[in-house]
Amino acid sequence: MLKVKSRQINRKKRHRRVRTKVYGAPERPRLNVFRSSKHIYAQVIDDQSGETLVAASSLDSQLRSELDHGGNREAARKVGVLLANRAVDKGIKDVIFDRGGYLYHGRVKELADGAREAGLNF
Repeated sequence: MLKVKSRQINRKKRHRRVRTKVYGAPERPRLNVFRSSKHIYAQVIDDQSGETLVAASSLDSQLRSELDHGGNREAARKVGVLLANRAVDKGIKDVIFDRGGYLYHGRVKELADGAREAGLNF
């Protein structure tokens, strides 16, 4: 139990440290990632207006039927592709990637790769 708590605390510290440098503007919004054990969530945020422009997750109705489990790398890649398609439809091409304090590995990397292959630049 203690190990899990310290892991969460360390992630939050990393996230705070990264967020001092990563800021989403209207011309280049921030792509934020949140990962839980069962699902993965991503959203494109304009920090100046405090507005979520586009969002996608493994709980989305478009993906629910395709996915067996929302907490694996396959699901993360599909969420990245879905998010990128929605962002491109709204005219968003360039984003800043905010990994949310998670290591750039596994599901977070797959989501980023899926978003890149679907047309987002970061």
